[in-house]
Amino acid sequence: MPTAGPLRALPRIPELLSWLKDFQRSLHDPPTANYSPEQGQMEVCVTTGSQEGLCKVFEMLINPGDNILLDAPTYSGTLAALRPLGCNIINVPSDQHGIIPKALKEILSTWSSDDVKNRSHHLPKFLYTIPNGCNPTGNSLSTERKKEIYQIARKYDFLIIEDDPYYFLQFEKQKTANCPSTIPHFYPLPFREPKRVLPDYDITAASAMGTKRFLGAYRQVVQVEKFCFCLCKPMGSKHYEFMTFNRSFAFRVVDFYRTQRNAMLIAADKWLKDLAEWYPPAAGMFLWIKIKGISDTQQLIMEKALQKEVLLVPGGAFNIDDSEPSSYVRASFSLSSPAQMDLAFQRLANLIKESL
Repeated sequence: MPTAGPLRALPRIPELLSWLKDFQRSLHDPPTANYSPEQGQMEVCVTTGSQEGLCKVFEMLINPGDNILLDAPTYSGTLAALRPLGCNIINVPSDQHGIIPKALKEILSTWSSDDVKNRSHHLPKFLYTIPNGCNPTGNSLSTERKKEIYQIARKYDFLIIEDDPYYFLQFEKQKTANCPSTIPHFYPLPFREPKRVLPDYDITAASAMGTKRFLGAYRQVVQVEKFCFCLCKPMGSKHYEFMTFNRSFAFRVVDFYRTQRNAMLIAADKWLKDLAEWYPPAAGMFLWIKIKGISDTQQLIMEKALQKEVLLVPGGAFNIDDSEPSSYVRASFSLSSPAQMDLAFQRLANLIKESL
């Protein structure tokens, strides 16, 4: 308990941190793993969940009036965390393969090389993205696009915040001995500049990885909340004595979600083929569906579908401006059985036909 107790200035569980660092080394071989502390050695900060980690990063980086980049539609929790901070959210167009680098270049072309050289405060501070199985769209960035985006970030001197909870839920990539996926994060790309990317991984609770200096500042932001958390939930280091990453279990989880995804795609093709459009998600747990002939799905989903006990999320919830109409809906295949998916899409099809 002395290493985990609340009376420490900064609560730590060395065994957990050591395990997480070793896990990152074996999985991604980040460039800063072998740096000295003076060079910016890799550090890990554990939070109570990925949402807390993101909120604290945003609070640390953003001042009112700052410009930030993201590809909407995106996770509604991220938008809820950003809106109160008074920043200007700039939407970067994307397609089923994620952020479009050409579109990102066009947006940034409004800033000159002098702006970059003089570090103009109008330059975007960071790009936020969910690179694999984006919630809600299911988009996944290819390695080639990541390379392009990374070079753009270097040119315009902004950070990349990589929110990657679905890294281990990629369906189409070849499995390796380490994990079910071979697609790298931004952070360990071969040409990497280590201080450019802040990954936020969803492992048990959540962990953020970056340089010692960056996470030192990050910890100052979370200090009080961590102190309160330890008072409420003290835990000993023995909880992590036998902590391992079970690769065979990870493979089984991917297989389960792949089967679930395929069942939803079969149901969608059966009932919605002529009424909607979608593409198979390469990762994650969501299907993003565009309803034909309906400009806004809010009433259809929040009133009519609910009355029929069909639980979906209207697409507007994931827009920067959530009052903006959207013809999309998000369906989740994480919990429903194939029979439930089939029945839900049958009911949704009938509701769409009634609304046209």
